[in-house]
Amino acid sequence: MEQIHIDIAVALGSALVAGSLIGLERSYHGRPAGFRTHALVCLASALLMVVAVYQWRWFTSVPPEAIRIDPTRMAQGIMTGIGFLGAGVIFKEGVTVRGLTTAASIWITATLGILYGAGFYYPAVLGTVATLGVLAAFRWLERWMPSQFFAELRIRFARNSASAEPELRKLLGDHGFNVATMTYLLDDSGRFFEYRTVIRTLRASNAERLAAHLLGLDEVIEFAIVPTVN
Repeated sequence: MEQIHIDIAVALGSALVAGSLIGLERSYHGRPAGFRTHALVCLASALLMVVAVYQWRWFTSVPPEAIRIDPTRMAQGIMTGIGFLGAGVIFKEGVTVRGLTTAASIWITATLGILYGAGFYYPAVLGTVATLGVLAAFRWLERWMPSQFFAELRIRFARNSASAEPELRKLLGDHGFNVATMTYLLDDSGRFFEYRTVIRTLRASNAERLAAHLLGLDEVIEFAIVPTVN
């Protein structure tokens, strides 16, 4: 076996392993783009870079001195194209945007594939370890970092017994919430009045206390507290 065949096999194998490891972490957490997606993205990027780096092997009818190798053009094309795949895993659900981390992991997986395909193993291995660290270890770190809890709150009243806005704001303040935005809705029949607001607090457990309080209010016909988590 020629040395070039060994080099190509090592490059593609390394890319496949790196993409698979990142994909396993995504699959474990139930993300839409998981094991197979990341493995294929990394492998495809590596294959395209191998084509660019070793193009003198398949330009057999052209004199070697006439070939000008510029792998960076292939890398640019890969990173442009991968944006469409990344955009496909981002979706909006109510006021919540999901899939941003998975899109970023697809993007960096393509980058790692380029490095493996070009045979630039040192930064590729470091990048793989760093990516797995960000996805796994940083998840644990985020749990301990202070952060604001945001939620979409909807409260429906009968039209003639709706609480005034100052009363609602005081109720939310008593439970540790600040009001980010406030909108109002009167349904088509005019029988119900609804507040829709985005609330924030430093303690997620305040949402449970608020829900328990709203359950005990006879004038509240319906309510929903929807956390906004990425």
